[in-house]
Amino acid sequence: MINKQSSIPIYYQLAELIRERLAAGEYVPGDMLPSEREFSDRYDISRMTVRQAITSLVNEGILHRKKGTGTFVSAPKINQTLGGLTSFSEDMKARGLTPSNKLLRFEKVLCTRKDIRDILNLTEEDYVYEIERVRLADNQPMAIESIWLNARFVPDLHRDIVQSSLYDYLEKEAGLVIGEATQMLEASIISFEEAELLKVNKDAPVLMIERHTYLQEGTPLEVVRSRYRADRYRFSVDLPRLR
Repeated sequence: MINKQSSIPIYYQLAELIRERLAAGEYVPGDMLPSEREFSDRYDISRMTVRQAITSLVNEGILHRKKGTGTFVSAPKINQTLGGLTSFSEDMKARGLTPSNKLLRFEKVLCTRKDIRDILNLTEEDYVYEIERVRLADNQPMAIESIWLNARFVPDLHRDIVQSSLYDYLEKEAGLVIGEATQMLEASIISFEEAELLKVNKDAPVLMIERHTYLQEGTPLEVVRSRYRADRYRFSVDLPRLR
């Protein structure tokens, strides 16, 4: 219960009560929470205090608001470690989720972008596959992925292949041996169109991941730029003490 004599702020106490109910399974992902007025009446506290408690949990990604509807319990975030190179499909299957794709673009084109040519060591005469797709887990959009793939290694790639796991095809069918990748992570914002594809608010933050993938002998294979939903995804890494 709320202890109004405590030195602990009332909004914090309410936030902790909601956490306890979530942990006890009283509220599950997708459930709508009671309204601010209901919380206010139940605990005899101001609606402003209730709003502060709810906002703190929204900021942590535990809850989310739907305009004109209410506040809902968010699904738990997917945690991906940065200790090794795996595909999106492999990650989702390891968590018991079903991966799928919505293909937005698939073209084999001359590599006109200098930034991509520099990373892949290509000339203006070289071709790449430009692939853009929405990555889904259990039919829920998780990320938008843009790929520039060196066409020299897979000259006969077609759109049906990239509807599933691209890495499966590259390694098992094309016989390529993927060696390593360099990955960069930063916060970013997305366009209105991308927000609609990810089913998030237009001002929602995303995690921008850029990956440069290399074959075993060190030849650049692809550049991937992905926008992950920050409310559904987080990345973690183990850091040994450097001495």
